[in-house]
Amino acid sequence: MKKLLIAALALLLFACSKTRNSETPFVTPEPFSSPEIDARVEAIMANMTLDEKIAQIQGIRPTELLEDGNLSIEKCREKIPNGIGHMCQFSSSFTMEPEELRDFVREVQHYLMTETRLKIPAVFHEEAITGFSSKGATTFPQQIGVACSWNPEMVNRNALSTRNNMKAAGANYALSPMMDVIRTAHWPRIEESYGEDPYLTSTMGVAFANGLQGDDFKTGIAVTTKHFAGYGAKTTNEKDFFEDYLMPHEALIKAANVKSVMPSYAAYNGVADVANPELLNGILRGKLGFDGLAVSDYHAIDHVFGKYGQASSLKEAAVLALKAGNDLEFPLPKTYEFLPEALKEGLITMDVIDTAVKRSLIMKVKLGLLDDPVFGLDGDLDFDPPANRELAYEAACQSIVLLKNNGILPLKVDELKDIALLGPNSDNVFCLLGDYTYQSMITYFWGQTFDPTSPKIVSIIEGLRNKLGDKVNIHNERGCDWTEPLGTTIDPNSYGDGELGTAKKNILSRVAQPNLEKALEMASKSDVIIAAMGENTYLCGENREREGIRLPGEQELFVEKLIETGKPVVLVITGGRQQLVDKFEDRCAAIIQAWFPGEEAGNALADILIGKVNPTAKLCVSYPMDESEAELNYQHGYQEVKPQYPFGYGLSYTTYAYSDFNMPSKAGVTDLYFSISCTVENTGSVDGAEIVQLYVSPVDSASTMDAIQLKGFKRVDLKAGEKKTIEFEVSPQQLMQYLGDRWIVEAGKYEFKIGASCLDLPLSGIIELRGEDLLLENRNVFFSRVSIAD
Repeated sequence: MKKLLIAALALLLFACSKTRNSETPFVTPEPFSSPEIDARVEAIMANMTLDEKIAQIQGIRPTELLEDGNLSIEKCREKIPNGIGHMCQFSSSFTMEPEELRDFVREVQHYLMTETRLKIPAVFHEEAITGFSSKGATTFPQQIGVACSWNPEMVNRNALSTRNNMKAAGANYALSPMMDVIRTAHWPRIEESYGEDPYLTSTMGVAFANGLQGDDFKTGIAVTTKHFAGYGAKTTNEKDFFEDYLMPHEALIKAANVKSVMPSYAAYNGVADVANPELLNGILRGKLGFDGLAVSDYHAIDHVFGKYGQASSLKEAAVLALKAGNDLEFPLPKTYEFLPEALKEGLITMDVIDTAVKRSLIMKVKLGLLDDPVFGLDGDLDFDPPANRELAYEAACQSIVLLKNNGILPLKVDELKDIALLGPNSDNVFCLLGDYTYQSMITYFWGQTFDPTSPKIVSIIEGLRNKLGDKVNIHNERGCDWTEPLGTTIDPNSYGDGELGTAKKNILSRVAQPNLEKALEMASKSDVIIAAMGENTYLCGENREREGIRLPGEQELFVEKLIETGKPVVLVITGGRQQLVDKFEDRCAAIIQAWFPGEEAGNALADILIGKVNPTAKLCVSYPMDESEAELNYQHGYQEVKPQYPFGYGLSYTTYAYSDFNMPSKAGVTDLYFSISCTVENTGSVDGAEIVQLYVSPVDSASTMDAIQLKGFKRVDLKAGEKKTIEFEVSPQQLMQYLGDRWIVEAGKYEFKIGASCLDLPLSGIIELRGEDLLLENRNVFFSRVSIAD
């Protein structure tokens, strides 16, 4: 009791304290509803039939409403006679031009507002992690690459451009971003994540949400944080779950006012997340204080019955999910359609149904759908204007990580006569686009092809030709396939049907046959070899498992043959995960991890290769050196599994020096902030940007805190010879741990370190936090504040 009283007094003093700009580190989300909205929604619900209520907590794919490729009013009357809550993935399932897409939205909304009794429009939702998933829309680098920029301001700008595109088409809701903390390259959806660190993930996610949603739902796009929670992780440790895996979701909910959460396909404590009352009602709505809308992942409620066997029927699965706190079913009315039967049978109460319906309608009010809504912009639409392409180029440049360089880069173009650009990823666009881009979705999930000019996707060969012109002879040959043995003649029709087989057919029929002998001949006659290797659309992404994390197929053997020519090899890897380079890391002249770099991939890569752009990206994941499936987590100190390259690592064409570390020797546990500062200097001859990273480690060997944790960072632009001072204002509450069902900030000593990666930390100091341990019921502090001075 004494400690709780001390904690309450400390919090009061903490909240009343003032910094130099009167800001506190506390974040408080706005309430989902208000008395006025509640009254409005309750008045609507009082006039609703049961079928009309159920319709508002269901989604449907727009393809269900088509006949001969056009919207069918008869289909609408059959499928959605009472209205509908959401139109699911409405743009990524079509090959419509922007204006056609907008007109389709208007036609559906016109039907709902003229032919259904309540005249309630639908929410149109789509994916958005790499931009608006629609034909012709700007395609940014995949999220794992963007995280390597460590640039939340850039993320915010990109998301704002996505918002503008979505609003122009009539969309108002996004099933993005993915906020899962992922610590293994073996999980095929790692590419959608911001990497392995909860602080970096939270920072980037909040920036994304602020750009896409903004501070007004009516002018923004409602953001969904997914997948709640611990999806893609192997942990069963409650401390790790609360401290690390919940943090990004919690940060979006509390710091970015996100009001939509998607439970994952996984299970928490053995119970499917979408039907888990402990997770959704206990943790999400209870401990985290979430008051918004929970929406199912696609077919996740089906899985409660089918995959998990935790329900005896689809009807029981619906009951379990709704009772647990999942409000909407996506993407089809498959289980919630049984709710009227369940109600008659006494399996569920009207109050439970009404709670979900009310939340669905509150969101529609907040989005402005019940207030003379306007669906899309009139006139011609351009989803990829020059300003957006510049954003995509900048994002690609800042996402590409230079892992090794023996001095070969930047290429000395004036001294080169012949460049051999070889490999399966050298001459096509299928290796440049991440999962949940429009191009990937239309290829993999819908079995169609896409137009690589809408938007224009710049391949690596195109980028080099754009930048080099006729200054150097560029010799191009694929040399090997992505997965087939060297020397194989590829038959695109030999891969069967289904999503994977169809995707392979569509892609392989649009690329050249590889010619090994020709590639090796080109290599031997060139001054330098650029080997473009790695993955493509069907080798990484949801439902795309492959064996191991080495370069696929016989790509490693192909690289070995290139090295044997004696010519310097610059290895460029594209794909959605870290792919092993241990077999030839010491023999490649340079190694670049480019991820899936999006529409401006070729131009960005070319500019980095020739030195027009100085690489600045740092790894958002630890880079493994072997096939171990154990999670690789820098926070645990790399005790058992060593990385090839550590978290936060990345090379540049210049050098940086750290100095002038300054931090007080002591601070109070209840202090608002304490300051840590240092000076960073560009000691090379090339302008660049250094990502300054702040970490903390416990001094007490008995501490239960992780060995090292990121607590702040800043991307700092520095001209050659320039130096700047970076100041971090750190809240003691950033040091809280989840122990015994509550949060604790332990008094004691902590070592703070500053440097260029989690293993390259030249500056450090120890601070003692004095006072009683601080006990807290909730986490309301997430980030340090950072400023830069010349």
